[in-house]
Amino acid sequence: MNGGLVRLTTLLGRVFLALIFFVSAAGKLADYGGTVGHMTSQGVPMAKFLLAGAVFFEIAGGLMVLLGRWARFGALLLVLFLIPTTLVYHDFWGYTGVERTAQMLQFMKNLAILGGLLMVCAYGSGPLGFDGRRRR
Repeated sequence: MNGGLVRLTTLLGRVFLALIFFVSAAGKLADYGGTVGHMTSQGVPMAKFLLAGAVFFEIAGGLMVLLGRWARFGALLLVLFLIPTTLVYHDFWGYTGVERTAQMLQFMKNLAILGGLLMVCAYGSGPLGFDGRRRR
């Protein structure tokens, strides 16, 4: 792959990875009380506190990945957020029928996002991130 294409694809990859976390954080903030209620109904203890942490991880980690500044650390924050979220909210093994399929798809989508984040952890932001500029 030529250099220009590598720069473009790594930048787009970071943008697409970050975007889902920004949208998710915005949704949580738009209905904070409802989100706390949903978390509580899922058996999550200290829901208000953990929700604040989730929003922080999504925004801070998303910004780090998007900007390519401390991208590896930001991706790690998002990995640490995504693992328990996936296991608690997309436990497809506890469902049957259509709902099982829907939850399995969400689970697999999160695994794909985890894969992308692990690539950022391994390889960094690429040449168009702030981290890439420091290496030059």
